[in-house]
Amino acid sequence: MAVNQQNQQQVNIELGEKEGEGIYSNLALISHSPAEFVIDFTRMLPGVPKTKVYARIIMTPQHAKSFQKAMTENIEKYEKQFGDIKMYGNQQGMGQTMGFTPPQGQQQPKQ
Repeated sequence: MAVNQQNQQQVNIELGEKEGEGIYSNLALISHSPAEFVIDFTRMLPGVPKTKVYARIIMTPQHAKSFQKAMTENIEKYEKQFGDIKMYGNQQGMGQTMGFTPPQGQQQPKQ
């Protein structure tokens, strides 16, 4: 009986001091083209109608799908350990606009 073993390559990842501090985000705006997905991370503060992008991640559609799968798996593990994540307010619909209206005929960014 043959055993399939994938060649696994170990990757060493260096985490710089600045990156290790992290960036807090409570809002992600996602857009895409045929070649890439763009995720802008920002944060909304109560009573402040303006914000800025603190980080932008650009990835291929294949990497975006792999990222989605990894997030789904990790959320499932989290909820198994800590219980269901509760969604509050407008977050459940995820269809609202935040301070702008997309041109007619275009889809608004997903959050």
